[in-house]
Amino acid sequence: MRLGDRFWRFWAAATLANLGDGIRMAAFPLLAASLTDDAFAVAAVGAAAALPWLVTGLAAGSLADRRSPRTLLAAADVGRIVVLLGLVAALLTGTATLPLVAVAAFALGVAETVRDTAAQTVVPRLVPSELLERANGRLVAGEVAGNEFAGPLIGAALFATGVALPFAANSATLAIAVLLVLSLPASLLSASARGGEAGAPAVADGVRAGLGWLARQRVLRGLLGAAALVALADAAWFAVFVLYVDVRLGAGALGFGAFLAIGAAGGLAGALLAERLIGGRRHRAVLLGSIAVTAVTPALLLAAPSTWAAVVVVVATSGGFGVLSVAAVSVRQRLTPPGLLGRVTAAWRTVVFGSGAVGALGGGAVASWQGLQAPFVLSAVLGVVAVALWWSAGRGRGPLIA
Repeated sequence: MRLGDRFWRFWAAATLANLGDGIRMAAFPLLAASLTDDAFAVAAVGAAAALPWLVTGLAAGSLADRRSPRTLLAAADVGRIVVLLGLVAALLTGTATLPLVAVAAFALGVAETVRDTAAQTVVPRLVPSELLERANGRLVAGEVAGNEFAGPLIGAALFATGVALPFAANSATLAIAVLLVLSLPASLLSASARGGEAGAPAVADGVRAGLGWLARQRVLRGLLGAAALVALADAAWFAVFVLYVDVRLGAGALGFGAFLAIGAAGGLAGALLAERLIGGRRHRAVLLGSIAVTAVTPALLLAAPSTWAAVVVVVATSGGFGVLSVAAVSVRQRLTPPGLLGRVTAAWRTVVFGSGAVGALGGGAVASWQGLQAPFVLSAVLGVVAVALWWSAGRGRGPLIA
């Protein structure tokens, strides 16, 4: 079976949006560093971009279950275009300040929570259930290619040419994405198509209902716990990996960049191979393996602190994370009622992204206390716990996760 023209239009819109995110991911730190040499102030811009998931993520999920995703996707991207063009104008007129940059980063992040949450409710409407893994694999591959590979390279190159260029390019990619989304049938992506009822609850009540439903689902609750532990583990060792590459491997900044590119290639391969690995709905086994590979493999550097071992680690962990992402989102889409999918998705992302932030801080603290190898031990321990948690939650639950 083919994914169809409607899916590929949606994929193109999502990939362009992710490409713009990758461009902005490189450009914002460079812009902040050009305005100040205060490390805390530069970090504050990055925090402003990440904070919206913790502040508005759950509300975005409730909104996604109450409104047409077509409207939300277009409105979020149009809002981001307005913010980006305002920032471009400030840069061209020399009136951009660090507080303005931080506010822009936060506003763009708020719109991103709405767009990304609404986007995850669209896939089950565009493809039949048996093609969910294929569709999600293509979407994750596009996300990796745009966010982690092409986008940052383009963003850095454009910034070197002119400080306003990356933000102008980001607005252009979003404009095309909006046109592609609006080309999809309104009836297919209407609020009623999701099964939303009239007189929907207020946002706060909707958030509570979504969290309550998720808390009662053993499989999704266990998978979310395992995914959060993996995010903790992955962020813990990766937070100090740049220092490990420099101090232990002697590869320097150029070597770290090479490892990032190699890791992105591994993530892309994992996303594209996920459908074949899952095959006849082997979700439980594939999730078990990808959790173990992602979180436990970094311990290889404890036994073999070498460049080649580091290559294996970044390829395996990124590939495992790609497979885990596709399998987890597919299980979530299959088990969650359409009218709750936005809230469950938002709760999921809030927990996982928050765990990643805690893991990065924890990895840095452990490394300062016990040395650069300690976060790799922590990752392995968390990985074993995550494997045990998912094995317990997923066993005996029928053919979906057989």
